[in-house]
Amino acid sequence: MYGRIRDLREDRELTQKQVAEFLGMSQTGYSKYETGENDIPTAVLLKLADFYETTTDYLLGRIDKK
Repeated sequence: MYGRIRDLREDRELTQKQVAEFLGMSQTGYSKYETGENDIPTAVLLKLADFYETTTDYLLGRIDKK
């Protein structure tokens, strides 16, 4: 899952800071989601799915189709 949110961000040429601002959090806090240091809360997972126009199943690695 963590690699997928990084890949989606990089595909859109966004910085961690830009995504963190969208989520209303610090860049450091968001970075910990991408590295897997912190688990992603459900509310944040839902926001990311909407932001990247994909499903939570894709973000969680349950399916491979965006």
